[in-house]
Amino acid sequence: MNRQTRIFAIATLLFATTLSAVAQNSHKLNRYLDSVLSVRYHRADIDTNYVVRPDKKWTLTGRLNVSGARIMGEGKREGEPFETRLTADYKTTVCVGVSYMGLSAFLALNPGKLLGKYNDYELNFQSYSPRFGFDIAYQDAHNFTGWYEVGGAHHDVTTSEEMFRLRTLNVNAYYVFNNRRFSYPAAFVHSYIQRRSAGSFLLAMSGQGQHGKIAGEEDALEDINRQMDFKMTNVAIGGGYGYNYVPANGWLIHFSALPTYIFYTQTSVTLGDTKAHIHHNFPEGILTTRAAVVKQIGRNKVAGLSVRYNYTLIGDADALAIHNQKWRTRLYFGIRL
Repeated sequence: MNRQTRIFAIATLLFATTLSAVAQNSHKLNRYLDSVLSVRYHRADIDTNYVVRPDKKWTLTGRLNVSGARIMGEGKREGEPFETRLTADYKTTVCVGVSYMGLSAFLALNPGKLLGKYNDYELNFQSYSPRFGFDIAYQDAHNFTGWYEVGGAHHDVTTSEEMFRLRTLNVNAYYVFNNRRFSYPAAFVHSYIQRRSAGSFLLAMSGQGQHGKIAGEEDALEDINRQMDFKMTNVAIGGGYGYNYVPANGWLIHFSALPTYIFYTQTSVTLGDTKAHIHHNFPEGILTTRAAVVKQIGRNKVAGLSVRYNYTLIGDADALAIHNQKWRTRLYFGIRL
């Protein structure tokens, strides 16, 4: 064996030894991470007569989301009553994802946006655990249809990106008192399974930030709405109740309502060169409701339908009151592996 052959043989042996060591270390790391996640996954403080974890570690999911928003205003301007209703175009997204022992990653596509039908943007983030959880929803919307009335005269409105823009942030957090027997995740993220009916009182905190601009042409919106800008910030606290009803093996029906009362608000409306602040009027509040129907199919499949609805009321109808509505419906199917 010549010198070059010996060098090549030694290098090959060292390379193979290095790969073997890396593979062994990687295998040990994967086993360690899997062990840590498994302990975290199964040691949840729950009453297993009511709530259990799924047997499978992996879940492949598909989702269809449809969401919408509406803003309504009413009041008086120089003694004349006015009222407006504007509804945003529906947003539809198709989502696929994978979950491993409670940790999830998803990819969502909006067919309408990809086809250039509108430029609206929406982002939803949620985290549900047995004791604590929250929803965050952000929407940047331009395309609205609706109407307004001033002094009894009715006008139809269809907005465009240049004409109207509404940016909204909704945040809702909850705390579950009976978290060992009542499971929010069983209804909405399916990382738990509700075996028996149970309910719980809930503590809730809500927040909303909104910024809207209306800058239409003079003939389109006339003086009442031309160059209008409004901003609002609301923080609320309250409580409610949620119930998971199990009518038969494999079925779950959920409903919860979380009314919260606004204790901090800062709202202003600028119309032309005039800026006005809306003062706090009790009661003003934010209502968050959730509903879901879930079906466990066999040993490794799950399907469900869920709805989340947010409603905010601020102001006084004798001056200016603003009503906000935001909702999302989700159709879900998953396979556990």
